[in-house]
Parts: sequence; structure tokens; C-alpha cells
Amino acid sequence: MAFRRRELFKRGARRKRAPRPLCSQNFPVVSFPTVPPPSIKSRSLDELSQHLAAQGQPAYRAKQVTDWLYRKRADSFAAMSDLPAPLRAQLAADFTFVRPEVVRVLGSKDTTRKFLFRLADGNLIESVLIPASPALYGETSDRRTACVSTQVGCAYGCKFCASGLDGFTRNLEPDEIIDQLLAIEGESGERIDNIVFMGMGEPLANLANLLRAIRIINAPWGLEIGARHITISTSGLAPQIRKLATEPTQFRLAISLHGATDEVRSQIMPINRKYNLATLLEACDTYVAQKKRLMFEYILIAGVNDSGEQAHLLARHALRLSAKVNLIPYNTVAGLEWSRPSRNRQETFLRILREHGAVATLRREKGHDIAAACGQLRLQTKRAETQSA
Repeated sequence: MAFRRRELFKRGARRKRAPRPLCSQNFPVVSFPTVPPPSIKSRSLDELSQHLAAQGQPAYRAKQVTDWLYRKRADSFAAMSDLPAPLRAQLAADFTFVRPEVVRVLGSKDTTRKFLFRLADGNLIESVLIPASPALYGETSDRRTACVSTQVGCAYGCKFCASGLDGFTRNLEPDEIIDQLLAIEGESGERIDNIVFMGMGEPLANLANLLRAIRIINAPWGLEIGARHITISTSGLAPQIRKLATEPTQFRLAISLHGATDEVRSQIMPINRKYNLATLLEACDTYVAQKKRLMFEYILIAGVNDSGEQAHLLARHALRLSAKVNLIPYNTVAGLEWSRPSRNRQETFLRILREHGAVATLRREKGHDIAAACGQLRLQTKRAETQSA
């Protein structure tokens, strides 16, 4: 009997237990978000050519697509009527074709217009259409300039700016940058001649997407806006300025200086604590050494950066780099303490710069009646939507 029990025990020990079903082990179910297809307006002509060639399409198809996007301004793949229906269906499967929603358009007494757009994910961004100004171009002109955003919000926290009051959300994709221009021209019926990347966000913090957008904007098959009519602004990201120096495209660079000393600049621009004035100017030296020109943007704020001392030092920096200085009277932002200097103070500042031999202009403010400064309309709209929710 004892022998029989030992045999049964050995047989039982050799039996393998069946594995428990996974569903009974209470593992959490993990779902991964579906990655949407890339946007058709973020692709270059070469990339589209390669994509279509891989599908056996003739070489001319890619140019047909870009003509529909940037010449005929199609609003969907279905509208591309000279493409075969199967190809249109395949494009719709391979790429997204999204347009921003125009939320508000505010017209100004001086014909400056501000556009508030809602992106596909619900975020709001702003653009501004600015009429020609002798202070910008030196003579009367029928040019139209678009001031374009590169980010939703801003992480750099300049104390005088509304863009960063609600914090930083995300970078814009190349197509979201390009779509601002397409939407402005569509809404206004006017051809854009010049682009300044001085809207919401720090352009150089989104450098890869910005450069891809610029190449499409500049391309003869794209929006065909000349590189010298495109200006990139930065609050002073020194490493990216050095990187821009190696870019072959001859766009213009604007440095948002707003202070001629570290003491003043750090008071209103936190970026100066990371890249101080000496570091910034050295990066500008590198940029200018590549035979590229730049200019200083300088917002005049009463009692902060409008002293004679600041004007003398600013002239020195400008002469060092052969940089033009664009003086901008502060555009009041609700909730911020800053104000603009008197007209007399503005003219005195300008006179000091010119006495030193610096090339300088004083911009006549545009859009004051429509809150055209960066981020104001977006902030007002977000607050109103939050209150009504």
C-alpha cells in the first residue's frame, strides 16, 4: 500500500499544470493611439514623386498634385479632377488633407487684419495680415506681409508678450504653418508678398518644422515666395542661430533684442539668463560672417528700455553687426503692467541711434484697435470659451 501511494505521488508530480488563460490574470489592457497619416502639405515635390513612383504612377503626377495644392488651391483630394479616381482615393488613404477653421477675422482701421484659427486638435493660433508701411520698407508700397505663428503658445515667457501667458502647448507641423498663409490669402483675396515668423511661439525652437515649411513656401512648385521676403525672428537661441548660418536659403533673420544690457534684457526676457547678450552677439557674428544680414527688433517700453543709455549701447551693437534697428512702440496687452513711451521719447531714442550712424526706423503701430500683438486674441477667446463652458 505504501508503495502504491509513492507511485501515485510521483505520477502527480510529473503532471504539468495547464497555464491560466491570459484574460484571467487581470493584466491591464494597453491601447496605443493610432498614428494619423502624414499631411500632404508637409511633403516636398521630391517626396511626393518618390511616393507616387513606388505606386507605379507616371512622373508628372506629383507636379499635378502640387499644382492643385498651391496654384488651384484645392480643398480636398476629391477636387483634384484631372487625377484618376483610384489615385485620389489612394492619396486620401496615404495622406491627410486638413484645413484650419477660421474662428474670427478682425479688421483694423488701418486695414491690418487678425485671423484666429482653430486647428484639427482644437488648439487656437493667430496670424496677422499687415499692410505696407514706409517704416517697414522705406517707401510707399502695395506689399502685404503675413505675420505667422510657429507654435501653440510659447515656453520662453517674455514678460511683455501675451503668447506665453497661457503656457506652451506644442509645435506646429509644417502644414499648419503653410495653411496660415493659404487661409489668409483665401479669406482676404490678397496675395502675400512677405512673411515674418513673428507670431505666436519661438520659431527657432521649432526649427526642423519651420525649415521644411519655408522650403515649400519658397519653392517654385510651392507658394513661390522669395527667400529674401521671408524673415525669421528669434528671442535669442544662440545655438540655433549658428545652425541657421549654414543654411543655404537666403532668408532674413530678426533678433528680438529689446534690451542693450544684460540687466535690462534679463528683466523682460528670461532667455537672456541662458544665452546672455555676449553669447547672443557672438552667435550673430557667426551668422553675419556667412555674408548674411540681420536686424534688431526693439520694442520700446516706458521706463524699462527706453533710456538714452540703452539707445547709445544699442547703436554700438547694431554697428558691430551692420544690423538695421526696427523700433516698435509697445502694443498694450490687457493684464500686463507695461506701457509705451511718449511720442517724444520714441523720437529721441531714434535720433540717438541715427546720430551714431545706425540705420534705424520707428514703426508706426498697426492693429492696436484689434489687439494685433502676439497671442492677445487667442487668449481672449480661450478665456471667453472657458467662462461659457
